[in-house]
Amino acid sequence: MRIVVTGGSGRLGRSLSAGLAEAGHEIVSIDREPTDDLDRPGITQFSLDLTDADATASALAGASADALIHLAAIAVPFSAPEDVILRTNGALAQSVLGGAVRAGIHRVVAASSPTVIGYGAPRGWTPERLPLDETSPAEPWNAYALSKLLIEQTIDMLRRQTGDDVRFASFRPCYVIAPEEWAGAPTQQGHTVLERLDDPALSAPALFNYVDARDVAGFADTLLAALDDIPNGEVFFVGADDALARRPLSELLPRFHPGTEHAAAALTGNTPAFSSAKAAHLLGWRPTRSWRTELDPAAASVTAPATASVS
Repeated sequence: MRIVVTGGSGRLGRSLSAGLAEAGHEIVSIDREPTDDLDRPGITQFSLDLTDADATASALAGASADALIHLAAIAVPFSAPEDVILRTNGALAQSVLGGAVRAGIHRVVAASSPTVIGYGAPRGWTPERLPLDETSPAEPWNAYALSKLLIEQTIDMLRRQTGDDVRFASFRPCYVIAPEEWAGAPTQQGHTVLERLDDPALSAPALFNYVDARDVAGFADTLLAALDDIPNGEVFFVGADDALARRPLSELLPRFHPGTEHAAAALTGNTPAFSSAKAAHLLGWRPTRSWRTELDPAAASVTAPATASVS
């Protein structure tokens, strides 16, 4: 396919674009600034302010694409004023997704976020059950999470307008680990993967969820191929098959998220807080990478003491 990827210069966008190109697709990456990481065969880069709806629609019409994957967004909660995050991400959703429909692109996919679930709410968060899946209620409590839910609802709005003439889906990638971060480069919050393992307090806000960016690329490839054969407008969690933790989440979650004791009891062994079972069932996709396989074996084999203090 010829696939437009918005936000292709970002942490996830780079790996996703490269992975799809390696799978044989022709990629058009659109972002504010190009990146040297995507200077490779099969990838063309364009610079564009995607909040400009008319310019975006024109660029998408000229791309002659078979599919679009929308990643472009302010990607970190509280990294800008709340009104800026909501306004920017909402405008991007309408500009890009609506522009894709106007351009006649027949496969449209957008990235949402697990944060729509509402964990970490200042007044507490008590899930009815764990692991979380696509049937868990969405209860966003900040502008970033709300903007991601708005992306999903924009997909739903456009699906109601077009019916099955356009095939839609959205996905919620867990905390993305880029390939270089396994080797010690800083993650999105500035810590290394090993530091997040050594200090559970660093991964606790995200419920110890994570996913290798290359696995997200594999998911996207599988999803695009299956869009015509699954219900239109589906939502998927995309995460690793284990938690980014050396201790079971049945022990860790109640320490950092009071009120989760009952639900967390189900998260024994390496079980993560988010389930990707729907992607396995509908698409036949499963992640292939884990911190246990990607980190240096000596570092990955260290087991943190069960009595480690909360910091």
